[in-house]
Amino acid sequence: EVHLVESGGGLVQAGGSLTLSCAASGLTFDEYFIGWFRQAPGKEREGVSWINSDGTTYYADSVKGRFTISSDNAQITFYLQMNSLKPEDTAVYYCAASYGTDSHFLGNPEYFHDWGQGTQVTVSS
Repeated sequence: EVHLVESGGGLVQAGGSLTLSCAASGLTFDEYFIGWFRQAPGKEREGVSWINSDGTTYYADSVKGRFTISSDNAQITFYLQMNSLKPEDTAVYYCAASYGTDSHFLGNPEYFHDWGQGTQVTVSS
């Protein structure tokens, strides 16, 4: 089981920036994906950004050019740098882990087997 703990959420004005962190422990396979998802009230959970064990990154169209996913060299902490935030980015943000190897399924939350508890991001207009 992969243990994930998110941090870094908060309240920010539109146009501002936040960096979320995801501390991961228990990653036991050489190949994996770490993803960031978000869920706004009354909406389904949606994928935001993903990074694999090789460092390849993927982004949802809604955040491309504004968000950057990265990891530290030890691949223990994963980050989501969020710039030019919009009110529609308001949601609970979760990090998740998958030992899958097919990037075609990254947008499906069911592809991920372990989840953090989430961190609230609120963007005011």
